[in-house]
Amino acid sequence: MHHTFQTFAEQLHDQPDADGVRQVFAEAASAFDLPRFACLLLPQRPRVLAQVVGTYPAKWITRYVERRYERLDPVIGQATRMAEPFVWGLDLVSPHLSKPQQQLFHEAAEFGIRCGFTIPIHDAGRPIAAITYATDQRGPGLQRVTDRHTEALQLMAMCLHARLRRLLTPDRTVAGVVLSPRQLQCLKWAAEGKSAWAIGKILGISERTAQFHLDNAKAKLGVRSICQAVAKFSASNPTMH
Repeated sequence: MHHTFQTFAEQLHDQPDADGVRQVFAEAASAFDLPRFACLLLPQRPRVLAQVVGTYPAKWITRYVERRYERLDPVIGQATRMAEPFVWGLDLVSPHLSKPQQQLFHEAAEFGIRCGFTIPIHDAGRPIAAITYATDQRGPGLQRVTDRHTEALQLMAMCLHARLRRLLTPDRTVAGVVLSPRQLQCLKWAAEGKSAWAIGKILGISERTAQFHLDNAKAKLGVRSICQAVAKFSASNPTMH
């Protein structure tokens, strides 16, 4: 399995988009006789939908995301409360679950998702994602794989999440400070030597608005000049050097 992981890690790094990442991970998971997987990126703001990348049926993924089932799903609920991987299954459904929660399990089963092995991903103690390897039946095969290869499956999941997070949620952190998308855009162009007037033309906003975002970026970064803000931006983005 060491060769499987090594190949997976090398191929994962070369993928330019989420679809490529999905295919590479699916191939690696199949080597463990785990036919389906899903990576759920939990929304960090109330009105933002969750993101799911995986090999679950597309119809189920769409339904899950649009109905915001992550708020109802007992598996995700457990993943937000604990950091250790765990096995779950339709046969393990607790009678203490609400009827909507039990119904969710049965809906998933209709799409061949009856049991799985879920790996919670937490950052600074906060749940941010869950990666699940799923099968259509619970049996000794799943238990054997999870018992023997827990560390490998967990490491693969962490690599998957790191790659998807970089592709789907670009880092907006500069010197430990999170900037808004527009503030980061303006600062990136300022780092290219563009004036507020030029930045406004490039982004289709007024010079005054561009300057407003630059001033807010300066304030967040605790500096007095654009040069100082650009210096912090460049230090946080090695590709700018």
